[in-house]
Amino acid sequence: MRRHPVMLIAALVTLPSLVMVAACNRAAATSPEAAGLVPSYTVDPAWPQPLPNRWLVGAIAGVAVDERDHVWIVHRPGTLQPNETRSIWAAAPPVIEFDPSGVVVSAWGGPGEGYEWPDLEHGILVDGNDVWLGGGGAKDAQVLKFTRQGTFVLQIGRKGRGGGSNDTANLGAAANMAVDREANELYVADGYVNHRVIVFDATTGAYKRHWGAYGKAPDDSYFAEAGEHLPSPFSGAVQHENRPSQYDPDGPPPPQFRIVHAVRLSRDGLVYVADRTNDRLQVFRKDGTFVKEAFVARRTLGSGSVWDVGFSTDPAQTHLIVPDGTNQQVWILKRDSLDVVGAFGHAGHWAGQFYGAHNLAIDSRGHLFIGETYEGKRLQKFVYRCLAPATAPLIH
Repeated sequence: MRRHPVMLIAALVTLPSLVMVAACNRAAATSPEAAGLVPSYTVDPAWPQPLPNRWLVGAIAGVAVDERDHVWIVHRPGTLQPNETRSIWAAAPPVIEFDPSGVVVSAWGGPGEGYEWPDLEHGILVDGNDVWLGGGGAKDAQVLKFTRQGTFVLQIGRKGRGGGSNDTANLGAAANMAVDREANELYVADGYVNHRVIVFDATTGAYKRHWGAYGKAPDDSYFAEAGEHLPSPFSGAVQHENRPSQYDPDGPPPPQFRIVHAVRLSRDGLVYVADRTNDRLQVFRKDGTFVKEAFVARRTLGSGSVWDVGFSTDPAQTHLIVPDGTNQQVWILKRDSLDVVGAFGHAGHWAGQFYGAHNLAIDSRGHLFIGETYEGKRLQKFVYRCLAPATAPLIH
């Protein structure tokens, strides 16, 4: 008799899972196009496992998944508050690798010989044995390449030498990277100070090409004329990404990128660019030819609505997944039309909620890994369940 309440509790706990399974089974009997189905996810509150060595992470500024489904992050140790590292606790190394179960298998990074570590860590890309890192500080005009073990390989650009959005040798607070293996090219979302996508040879770092919004040459004078000023140099835990956008949602589409926060390459050869504080995605061919654009939550000001973009893992990459660190939810778009077809999540600090949903990565099984900046300072795993009816977004 004493076991009955426990059995009842277990039944109540598993009821949501049973409902999800039933919904997935029903969804499997119809086509996504006919039923308007979208990818659905549930948070895994036990992932990742506790960090070793009494480590803590600061704001998570980049997430990547490698070919083994290992999850990598770069975080900002400098954003930890004094009371967080008091006594026995310490900042973890900036770069951490987790195995699929969420166990830390390597950690490294920070200033060293032969390269210029960024003032403000931002963005990570793992491609084979290469680990690329960006930097979002006002003086960070470089990206770095290391081996998986943390051995320095290559630096493109020099800190403090950025010459604007048409400088072909240096960057301007690069936020994110992508690699085209077939062409051996590195695409850089460049970024906070500059306003462009720039492409380099992934082996030598030689400049290839760059472009701004609509595939045109970027023009930094646009921001001076509009009264928008470049951020002041990084100091302490100040994050210039918090500066408010002067984008006008009721005006014509902005002719320039503002914060170019992410660049991603689809399987069919298109380049997707997250123009964060302009609340939009722009799509290009690899030569910089503009294809189309779409706004997401167009009336979002502040830090903008389009922080990153990832692709669903079906062969056609039918859906785009877009984290929004201002409205604190994740948007789901149809890739062909760029229409918003669903969303999930809301603000908060509990599992499955968000505070500064900054970057995402997607593993081979379609699971999402979302890192949070500001005081969120965590990495969450969202397990892909199935295609299911969309839930209405909280913000339109």
